[in-house]
Amino acid sequence: MAASCPLPVTQDLPTLRAKLQGLLRFLREALSISNAHTVDFYTESVWEQLIGVPPETVLAVLKKSTEEAEARPSEARPLVEAERASGEWRWEGRTGRQREGPTQRSALSGGPGAEAGITDFPKIFCETSQKLLSVEAFALAAKYYSLQNLGVCTPLEQLLVALRGNQTQKTGENVKPDEFMNLKKSHEVQAMSELISSIADYYGIKQVIDLGSGKGYLSSFLSLKYGLKVYGIDSSNTNTHGAQERNRKLKKHWKICHTQSKSDVNGLALKMAKGKKMQGEIQYKANTEEVCNNSPTSQEMMSTSEFLPDFSVSVISNIRKQMENLHVCSHREENLCLANAFSLIDLLPINAIEPTSSSQMPKRKMSEANKERRKTTSKSTESNIYSPLTSFITADSELHDIIKDLEDCLMVGLHTCGDLAPNTLRIFTSKSEIKGVCSVGCCYHLLSEEFEDPHKECTQEKWGFPMCHYLKEERWCCGRNARMSACLALERVAVGRGLPTESLFYRAVLQDIIKDCYGITKCDRHVGKIYSKSSSFLDYVRKSLKKLGLDESKLPEKLIMDYYEKYKPRMNELEAFNMLKVVLAPCIETLILLDRLCYLKEQEDIAWSALVKLFDPVKSPRCYAVIALKQQQ
Repeated sequence: MAASCPLPVTQDLPTLRAKLQGLLRFLREALSISNAHTVDFYTESVWEQLIGVPPETVLAVLKKSTEEAEARPSEARPLVEAERASGEWRWEGRTGRQREGPTQRSALSGGPGAEAGITDFPKIFCETSQKLLSVEAFALAAKYYSLQNLGVCTPLEQLLVALRGNQTQKTGENVKPDEFMNLKKSHEVQAMSELISSIADYYGIKQVIDLGSGKGYLSSFLSLKYGLKVYGIDSSNTNTHGAQERNRKLKKHWKICHTQSKSDVNGLALKMAKGKKMQGEIQYKANTEEVCNNSPTSQEMMSTSEFLPDFSVSVISNIRKQMENLHVCSHREENLCLANAFSLIDLLPINAIEPTSSSQMPKRKMSEANKERRKTTSKSTESNIYSPLTSFITADSELHDIIKDLEDCLMVGLHTCGDLAPNTLRIFTSKSEIKGVCSVGCCYHLLSEEFEDPHKECTQEKWGFPMCHYLKEERWCCGRNARMSACLALERVAVGRGLPTESLFYRAVLQDIIKDCYGITKCDRHVGKIYSKSSSFLDYVRKSLKKLGLDESKLPEKLIMDYYEKYKPRMNELEAFNMLKVVLAPCIETLILLDRLCYLKEQEDIAWSALVKLFDPVKSPRCYAVIALKQQQ
């Protein structure tokens, strides 16, 4: 267990609730943008209903905001108070004129319960039509209510220092994950496993449960690099079998690494021994000459003759003793080097790597002490195991039925989909054996929402969203489209990885064709990835209709192309609208993650909880971990 060290101070529950209140004030007006589906963009006249400025204005403002963001330091600064008196707003020292007029209102204007430092924003939406009027103010507010700017996250390095206390960083085995996983996964696994290992050391525990383990990358790495006993649980039997096969190949890779390492060590040891032996022979020659030169008899003989005479018995005896001592020392040093080389392998448990054929292994007799030590090491490192299991996990899952040797452990999840992320937190709070949790969620669109369909009868008691008391009292609902837009990657778009505008445009125009020509407004079937397999818009439409089970032969080519020509001049509307959704995406993710953090803050037996940015958001957009720890015993 690591030396006692205070964990970083985090914001308390009342402060987090106040931030949630401000965020809800903004989202009550802005959420309609996120809930509009791109597929229905033209059929439901989305731009005309929701946006009160030209698309060129939207694109120009957002492009300017992106360029300014790139020019500023990576660490964003908080929004400063709007200045009512002068009718201006400020962001990091820059000013911009606020729109005035009785028909405009601020979605964030406070009141008695407004957050400190936020008295007013520029007027964002029209009070009567609810259309977006100020793109600059919209982008400003969206940026403020992102996790990066709210000041609710704990820096990863600060947490690692606190967990390790006075201990040096545990590096584990020298493994390079990018040799057996892609760069994105390698980045995620390295960062998360380092944190999990530090938490495990903090509690002095060895068992980890990886929920939604998938292909087993994180589980394997925790086991092999950090010596943890990991149970990887996934609902897919295919994933479990795949993880077992992948782990087998990884062990093979592991054996090669260790064999190479052993070869390098042995080669270095022999080289050292050879050098010591040569050094001994040189020293022996020098000492022999010294004995000869210092012997009175030899000096007398040398003065009368130029050839070596017979030495006296005492001189010969002296030389022999020195020669024997030199050879013994040289032999001992050589054996010591070899013994040290072999001891690096002896430190591994007997079953740590697959056995190598006798022809590859140097012939040596293992001492009883070494055998006993390796047996002891093997027993002490039996926890260095990865066991993939198949089970569908819910909030009520009984872990003792799945893991027979359940002990004090950590529960982790890397990009757990939908309800599995909130259920991970619920299991953590309900099981005394689980001392800590580290959960990175994804696939927000797969979350179940308690208030999404209030008229629908449902027996479900535990929902994916909301979790905390405050949002339950508000009966807050995001909606599936908004939750799906929360998965959009603002950081990737900001660095030039733009949205697939043309494919989205094709799909929106196709929907208008289906509505007009087939009378269908809603369809359960999905077009899928037809765009990448199509040579043109005409080809796209025909392949899509066929996949949807519609008779594409009834539509002449000219009719199809007329739709294309009709909407092509309005493609920039779709592009601008999707950029607004991208800008708003971090706010919805903030709402979901703050809900989870507030839920943990509401639990009495949790000593510490926080949100931590684990990954580079360009490499891995879902980069925030929800972390909670119980009291140390």
